Amino acid sequence: MSLHYISRPSSLKENAPLLIMFHGYGSDENDLFSFASELPEELFIISVRAPYAMQPYGYAWYNINFEAESGKWNDNVQAAASRDLIAKFIDEVCNTYPVDANNVTLLGFSQGTILSYAVALTYPEKVKNIIALSGYINKDILPDNLQIKDYTHLDFYCSHGSVDQVIPVDWARQTPNFLKALNIKHQYSEFPVGHGVAPQNFHELRDWLKSRI
Repeated sequence: MSLHYISRPSSLKENAPLLIMFHGYGSDENDLFSFASELPEELFIISVRAPYAMQPYGYAWYNINFEAESGKWNDNVQAAASRDLIAKFIDEVCNTYPVDANNVTLLGFSQGTILSYAVALTYPEKVKNIIALSGYINKDILPDNLQIKDYTHLDFYCSHGSVDQVIPVDWARQTPNFLKALNIKHQYSEFPVGHGVAPQNFHELRDWLKSRI
């Protein structure tokens, strides 16, 4: 497999709905996996480790230079490479495990969300649902020809902390209009927290997911 991961099997023996989790910058595969025990047992859950090791610990989907002018500079070459690596990994998982390749959900947090958006908008045929927590759409790692792709089957759940000090909520607030312009189904919620997932946020995304798998 192209990426390191941990998994929780489904209660189903075949055609299980698949949920793949992508952590944020500086974290690892164990971070979001704590959600697994609270999610429907029919889900086959995989939590992935990002490919770039950081010092002294943690992993990233791409480098961020915090000293750059304007505050932050993303390595979009690395980001695009990770986007394509995730697309390949989805195929590998679907070929390896008894899952339903037509029922794939991506769940990302922060940098993992940015990549989940990019994968869904670049390779819409590989995914069905996207849970996008505390992230935004990085247009620099999207295809130029968005209008010609078929996104009609996609469904997004997007949420953000209204006092997020890492990724400004204003960036996330641009998402609904972006998705609406592409006729993509979506729900957008804000919670009075910083860069994290509030309990009520988790309960809402869990209910949203339950009704779609």
